[in-house]
Amino acid sequence: MLINSAVYDDGRMVAEPGLDGVSEALEARQTGFVWIALRDPTDDELHLLQHELNLPALAVEDARKGHQRPKVEEYGDMLFAAMHLLEGGPDGELQVGEVHVFVGARFIVSVRHRSDQGFLGVRGRAEREPDLLRQGPGFVFYALMDAVVDRYFPLMDAIEAELEQLEETMFRPHQDRQAVVQRLFGLKQRLATLRHAVTPLLEVSAKLHGGRVPVVCKALQDYFRDVYDHLLRIQASIDAARETIIAATQVNLTLVTIDESLVTKRLAAWAAIFAASTALAGIWGMNFEKMPELKWEFGYPMALGAIVLVSSALYWRFKHLKWL
Repeated sequence: MLINSAVYDDGRMVAEPGLDGVSEALEARQTGFVWIALRDPTDDELHLLQHELNLPALAVEDARKGHQRPKVEEYGDMLFAAMHLLEGGPDGELQVGEVHVFVGARFIVSVRHRSDQGFLGVRGRAEREPDLLRQGPGFVFYALMDAVVDRYFPLMDAIEAELEQLEETMFRPHQDRQAVVQRLFGLKQRLATLRHAVTPLLEVSAKLHGGRVPVVCKALQDYFRDVYDHLLRIQASIDAARETIIAATQVNLTLVTIDESLVTKRLAAWAAIFAASTALAGIWGMNFEKMPELKWEFGYPMALGAIVLVSSALYWRFKHLKWL
C-alpha cells in the first residue's frame, strides 16, 4: 500500500506522483529526488517500482519476502538496507517488523512490513530542515535509520527498569521463586530479540563512515557516526543487562537451594524430636515383667515428663541453632 510519494528539489516538495509516474517526474527536472513510502506492498506495486526505478531484482526479492537479517548491501551506486522495527506487544513480548530501504542517487524507497510504526514524523522533520534535505536521499536514509535506532532506547529502558524491580523484590521473604525465574526468562527473550536487531545493524553501520563508504553516504559520514555511537550505547546496555540477568538467575537458584535447605533442617529437627519421644514410648511399651516403672504409682507421669523434657530440650537446641 502506498503511504506517500513526493518529489523534492532544493529541499522542498515540488510534486506528488503516483507509482506509475515516478520516472517521468524525475525526467522532468534535472535535479531533485523522489521519496516513496510503502507499507505491506503487493507484488504488483514492487514490480512497478522495480520497473520505474530500475531496482535490483535480488533486493526486490528480499523486500518481497521479508524476514531479513539487519543488513546493508551495495548494488553498484545503490544501497539496500534492512532494519528491524520493534514494538511492545500486549503480553510484554517484543513484536518484530521490518523496514527495507532502497537508496539511489535520485530516489529513496522505504518498504515497511508487519509494523504499525510509521515514519511520518521523519518526513515532517526532514521537510522542516530543507538545508539538510538538499543533501538528497543520503540524508533521508540517515533520518530513517536514526528514527529506527532511537526507538530501541525506550525498549531497553523498560527492560532495565523491570530488571531493577526484580532485583529489589528478589530477597523479600516468601517470594515466589518460580515467578521470578519466569520473569527473568521473559526479560532474557526480549533482550535477545533486541540484540538480534542491534548487533547486525551495528556491524553494517560501521561501514557507513570512515574509510571507503557508499557514494550516497559519503557527505553524511558524521551523521552515520552518530547512529553508530547510539548503537554502541544500546549494545553496551544489552551486554550489561545480560550479565545482570545471568547473575540474578544464579542468585535466585541459590535462594531456592537455601529455602530447600531450611525446610530440610526443619523437617530433620521435628523428626529428631518425634524420634526421641517414640524411642522413650517404645522402651516403656515393651511390657517386660522386670520393669519396675510399669508397677510404680508415678511411672506413667514420670514417662510423660521424661518425653516432654527430652522433646523440650531438643526443641530449645534446634531453636538455638535456628533450625526451627
